[in-house]
Amino acid sequence: MVGVLVRLAGRAGLLLADPGYHVPRVVTVMADRAYPHTGWFTQSDEPTCRKEYNYVFSPPNSSYVEWQERETRGGDVKSQTSLVFVARPYLDGVNVTERRNLVYNFKSLLSRDQKGHVIAGLYFPVGARGKDAQFTLFFGSGADKRKTKYKFSTFLDSEIPESLSEEIELCNAQMNYKDGELLKIICKVAKVMSHQRFIEQMLEINDDICRLSL
Repeated sequence: MVGVLVRLAGRAGLLLADPGYHVPRVVTVMADRAYPHTGWFTQSDEPTCRKEYNYVFSPPNSSYVEWQERETRGGDVKSQTSLVFVARPYLDGVNVTERRNLVYNFKSLLSRDQKGHVIAGLYFPVGARGKDAQFTLFFGSGADKRKTKYKFSTFLDSEIPESLSEEIELCNAQMNYKDGELLKIICKVAKVMSHQRFIEQMLEINDDICRLSL
């Protein structure tokens, strides 16, 4: 994430850019929430789920920007707020972001187009036990867009169904990998996900971090 502090006619603001993760646009956050403040916008709108985001300076402490998320599934609306510390330069991503992501309980491997929109990839939660662990594979575009769930245990076998291998290769192509690269990655992840004690330790560390952040 990149943040640039700005002043417009004496009005304090911030430009936030994070195209590598979830927002394919520059977000403008003004302290007075007036133009050109971005406000609420739709991040993704699919038949089963709509996600809306809003970024504002935190009223109790302007050293933080609140990232407000509203997720709508059918008639259910789930809201949550995260904080982005913006009072000091962010100088060392390796010691903070990468280490945090090692034990984060949701993983994704994505390919985006030039506008930052996700076009193919896979994602999965970490936590299901043994043979219940699964991931979602998606690729294609328009009416031919596909999204399917598969169990990791399938990829522990020496022989993988031909139809499944073909789907993975189609996704592999959209992710611009060399032939067979995505399948190798999935097989490696399947071995990790089958190591239950390791997964339990990872989740325990993640829970500890979440408690410390409250």
